[in-house]
Amino acid sequence: MTTDTVHPVDEKLPIGKLTALGLQHVMVMYAGAIAVPLIIGRALKLSPEQVALLISADLFACGIVTLIQSLGFGRYFGIRLPVMMGVTFAAVGPMVAFANAMPGVEGARAIFGAIIGAGVLSMLIAPMISRLLRFFPPVVTGTIIAIIGISLMRVGVGWAVGGPAQLAQTVDVPKLVAMVDSAKAAAGAAAAAAPAGAALPVMKLPGPIPMLDNLAYGALDNLAIAAFVLVVILLLVKFMRGFVANISVLLGMAAGCVLALSLGKMNFDKVGKAHWFDVVTPFAFGPPTFDIVMILTMTLVMIVVMIESVGMFLALSDLTGKKISQAEMSAGLRTDGLGTLIGGIFNTFPYTSFSQNVGLVGVTGVKSRWVCVAGGVIMIILGMLPKMAAFVESIPMFVLGGAGLVMFGMVAATGIRILSTVDYKGNRNNLYIVALAIGFGLIPLVAPRWMQQMAHGLHPLLESGILLTAVSAVLLNLFFNGAKADVGSSIEAAKLAEAH
Repeated sequence: MTTDTVHPVDEKLPIGKLTALGLQHVMVMYAGAIAVPLIIGRALKLSPEQVALLISADLFACGIVTLIQSLGFGRYFGIRLPVMMGVTFAAVGPMVAFANAMPGVEGARAIFGAIIGAGVLSMLIAPMISRLLRFFPPVVTGTIIAIIGISLMRVGVGWAVGGPAQLAQTVDVPKLVAMVDSAKAAAGAAAAAAPAGAALPVMKLPGPIPMLDNLAYGALDNLAIAAFVLVVILLLVKFMRGFVANISVLLGMAAGCVLALSLGKMNFDKVGKAHWFDVVTPFAFGPPTFDIVMILTMTLVMIVVMIESVGMFLALSDLTGKKISQAEMSAGLRTDGLGTLIGGIFNTFPYTSFSQNVGLVGVTGVKSRWVCVAGGVIMIILGMLPKMAAFVESIPMFVLGGAGLVMFGMVAATGIRILSTVDYKGNRNNLYIVALAIGFGLIPLVAPRWMQQMAHGLHPLLESGILLTAVSAVLLNLFFNGAKADVGSSIEAAKLAEAH
């Protein structure tokens, strides 16, 4: 008599154990999951209630896409491995550029339209992604991930000090008015004294525009709390192991909230006003708008994201001992596109597999995909609890700043680690690829308006250092090395990408 054995990936655990392990997966990814809606919501200058809506939508969509990926949905969607899906950091740079160019609800609708378009295109090109691996060797993926982290550090520092650099000073309006009146009087006197027919004198201010320092910017008490969060995270990483170390960022933020609350710098007014339960609805900001340049920009980001996903899926295949076919790989990548489409519909952002959860599979040794199914259900429930989103939105920026320095710095460090595997001695051309690609990526950071003389339709593309780096790194690699890169090395580089 023979008995069918169930593969560990398909093993159904007791409900209590499933719930506990699923909650563990949620806690590991939670800090990363809520970071993107906070960044984009504040870049769009949305109201606190609208930012809370983005957070709820994000958690809700995280859950739905996780269920599709780990549980499977027909033949064409879901890799059916223990995968938790979350918003990718790779898309933050372009979305912040879009938000700066068009803030408010109109900007949100344009971003969601670009995400929907990119989701549809990503589903169509998913089967071809594995063939694109040769265009993304470690020298390319490492450079892209490094510049993602470098670009995001500006956001983390802004959180810690109280906003973007332009908020450090404000115009001293009374002094400026007095200067303008003085300049007008001087120009009027000069005009009266000028001979008939002479050119009228030009009004000039007697000095530069007077500015006042913003006392709330870089406040030492806020910086101290950000530093406290950072120190707590570092202590947890150094002295703790396993699960506690894995959620060190989340625990550091919790410690910062306790300190801010004790100092009267945080309150729960918005939490008290929020509903206990609500349903996330599609197109809550109105119908999306579609711009072809923005869609193509987001699609390029999704190609990079799906290349990383290939590595994640192969890493999971090794960890779980379950071989994946080409059709299953395509189904997993197609779900990245479907998740992104769902994100745009439900007022949130592009999705990919969260690599920190892949690491958790290795740490715990639990290979069952049903654990991630439970995690997906928990995420859906969290997304329908507006009080939870309101609590997250009420976290002071300087608390997020301490955690952001760690999260975004780790993204940059991951890129550097991938670049450390590149052969520079035997192939000096790789040095030029890294140098120039990073140089192009830094242009929007050091000269934000460098493209102001160019066609306005190109601005969303040219404002993103991440996309400039991606395009230049791919083209430079083709120029110097051709398209004959080792696919195995590309997969290994993707496996090293532990942050998105």
